[in-house]
Amino acid sequence: MVNTKLMNVHGGLNSMASFGHHVFTGRWFMVFASLLIMSMAGATYMFGLYSGEIKSSLGYDQTTLNLLSFFKDLGGNVGIISGLINEVTPPWVVLFIGAIMNFLGYFMIWLCVTGRIAKPPVWQMCLYICIGANSQTFANTGALVTCVKNFPESRGSLLGLLKGFVGLSGAIITQLYHAFYGNNGKSLILLIGWLPAVVSCIFLRTIRILKVVRQANETKIFYKLLYISLGLAGFIMLVIIIQNRIRFARFMYAGSAAVVLILLFAPLIIVFQEEIKLWYVKQQALDDPELKVVCDNPSSVELTQPQKLGQNGYEENTSSGELTQPQKLGLTGYEESTPSGQLTQPQKLGQSGYEESMPSGQLTQSQKLGQNEYEEKKSTSCFSNVFNPPPRGEDYTILQALFSIDMIILFTATTFGVGGTLTAIDNLGQIGKSLGYPETSITTFVSLVSIWNYLGRVVSGFASEIFLTKYKFPRPMMLTLVLLLSCSGHLLIAFGVPNSLYIASVLMGFCFGAQWPLIFAIISELFGLKYYSTLYNFGAGASPVGAYLLNVRVAGHLYDKVATKQMLEKGLKRKIGEDLTCIGVECYKLAFIIITGATLISCAISLILVIRTRKFYKGDIYKKFREQAIDIDDPKQIAGSS
Repeated sequence: MVNTKLMNVHGGLNSMASFGHHVFTGRWFMVFASLLIMSMAGATYMFGLYSGEIKSSLGYDQTTLNLLSFFKDLGGNVGIISGLINEVTPPWVVLFIGAIMNFLGYFMIWLCVTGRIAKPPVWQMCLYICIGANSQTFANTGALVTCVKNFPESRGSLLGLLKGFVGLSGAIITQLYHAFYGNNGKSLILLIGWLPAVVSCIFLRTIRILKVVRQANETKIFYKLLYISLGLAGFIMLVIIIQNRIRFARFMYAGSAAVVLILLFAPLIIVFQEEIKLWYVKQQALDDPELKVVCDNPSSVELTQPQKLGQNGYEENTSSGELTQPQKLGLTGYEESTPSGQLTQPQKLGQSGYEESMPSGQLTQSQKLGQNEYEEKKSTSCFSNVFNPPPRGEDYTILQALFSIDMIILFTATTFGVGGTLTAIDNLGQIGKSLGYPETSITTFVSLVSIWNYLGRVVSGFASEIFLTKYKFPRPMMLTLVLLLSCSGHLLIAFGVPNSLYIASVLMGFCFGAQWPLIFAIISELFGLKYYSTLYNFGAGASPVGAYLLNVRVAGHLYDKVATKQMLEKGLKRKIGEDLTCIGVECYKLAFIIITGATLISCAISLILVIRTRKFYKGDIYKKFREQAIDIDDPKQIAGSS
């Protein structure tokens, strides 16, 4: 009796341990971990909160501070290195490197600002902030790219959700900062240094490539996560409005931060609900006597499509000398995808069957041609097929994608589209001052941009997925519409319509956020997921290019020109190191008319991509992922994959 009780207790503990392992290694817990990492990956959006501390502590002028800002944007958007590393290492390596870079970069800045080390040269500060900001690309690559590969059929919704949390991250960290450190701006730099690094390190082994599976209610789960994020965004927006009207005490900041943390961890409820359901299905499959045969002999079931084709080809009578097309594909699939000595049991059986049934030296003409094509393909250099890419949707090589017309079109449209909205966002404070808005309104503009940036990301991600799957509405067309919408915001700024900057802030935040999930989803759909890490970061590189052209060369140059003219009209002469201040509609009028024209050109370029890809998007772009995936609601397939 005692032994039976002990066995029951022991079995219960084993069951609990097994369930815990199932949850913490499950695909939905991985999504939750990715959401937390993304919610801490937006330190680059907070530069305005601590730039004043850098300027006053190190005695910088505005020109030097703008130089730091440029290197911050450069590091935050150029992620080719993280992409290439992710191609040859598991995601945890990328996340770990990013965590180290994040801590070192911002920790060195904190040491400089607090006077704990000697004042460094400007180039060193530029290097520190570039390294710290570049860690954001490692977090994006390690977590976001991995999630897209694990959920290929829900990539639009997933990209919108994850990028939405990046948009909210600045507001989330700000609430935590006030609760931890009050209003100490220097401590904010330290918080940005250690908090994202710690979160990434906690989930190093959680973020990984998993076997692609299908789940009937997958879309509904993402909608539940969306509703939680909307609640989080709504609460932060409400708190920001209240904080702008009344002075918050330390305990009030602590209370708001506690609510933010509760909402941030609320997705765990959904994670446990879904993993419990999957656990029961799995246990049912393992306890079923008929399905135990599947577990004990998985080689007799669950062959992939190439294996099935190859096995059928080997088992059929080939004495007539003619292999059918599926048989040829099966044979080719074995030779290309299976390294020597690593054939699975079904492959070995099929191969031996084929060798026995086909006498030596009696290969047909079609078989010889297939063998010759394979040998030629094997000896072909990676540079020789750069301009001979596969069909859209298949896995392009990095060079094939970079030199493809589709990528050039998309990169050009992104450069002017994102560059224009980013110019408006970066200059929002100066625009407000030049048009005579009070300081409190300028703070409101920044808050509006942050929240609508988030809404743009989630709306474009989820809406584009719905329109694509239900109505075959192409994502490039939705990108074109977003670019067209941003033109209205540029024109409101250009002509300085009274009180229109509130509307312009909403439009700029929404359009800037909406472009990113669309761009990243289009890249994954057109060029495949094999090298998505690198191609994803290449697409993000259009942002600093556009910002330099439209922000520095157009908006900054024309602003200084008008400001200098106003100073001369007043009979004043600018002193060395003195700021230039411009007042009136004319300060940004010409600049944003030019930006509007550039955005309209990007709309036209994007329409070319719509025309080129219309047939592709009319087809079933997720078909191959459904064929390769395991149905997670099918006990037989779960048992076979255990």
